Amino acid sequence: MSTPDRGAGTRLATMDDAGLLAALRNREGGALKVLYDKYSNLVYSVALRTLGETSAAEDVLQEIFLQLWSRPEMFDPNRGSLPAWLSVLTRNRAIDTRRKRRPETDVEMLSLPSNFDLEDTAVRQALATKARECLSGMPPEQRRDVEMAFFEGLTHSEIATKTSQPLGTVKTRIRTGLIALRRALA
Repeated sequence: MSTPDRGAGTRLATMDDAGLLAALRNREGGALKVLYDKYSNLVYSVALRTLGETSAAEDVLQEIFLQLWSRPEMFDPNRGSLPAWLSVLTRNRAIDTRRKRRPETDVEMLSLPSNFDLEDTAVRQALATKARECLSGMPPEQRRDVEMAFFEGLTHSEIATKTSQPLGTVKTRIRTGLIALRRALA
């Protein structure tokens, strides 16, 4: 019976992120352990801040590191650092989780607050009109993607699947649509 190579663990512990990701691509399980030890607190805190619930944050933590293990090539070092990528990935996964858990509210069950203000309502209606005008001026595919994301609550991945469009295309359309809306409402 052979003993584990203790030198491999020490070697991995001294590697930078690029070396650890290369080891992860070569399926060295110790690399995942080192990355987990290094970044699990970051991933957990982002998930907990977004979700506000420890068990859901732990689930997201597990999903993120499972994804890192199964698809380490998704990280592109030319686009940023590993901690930043993990933070964004975690935040997006936590938002997706929150959307899936969000209960549907019956419109008839809603009541107006006692401090209902007509001026605030008029301002909101004016902003809504500007937003509708901006949406109607968008290309049809972009408008559809923005509406599916924000009115139907679908994730970018769900929109890509539903419309048979590449995920990157969906993300770009939504981002440029939001920029247009921000300018229109400014």
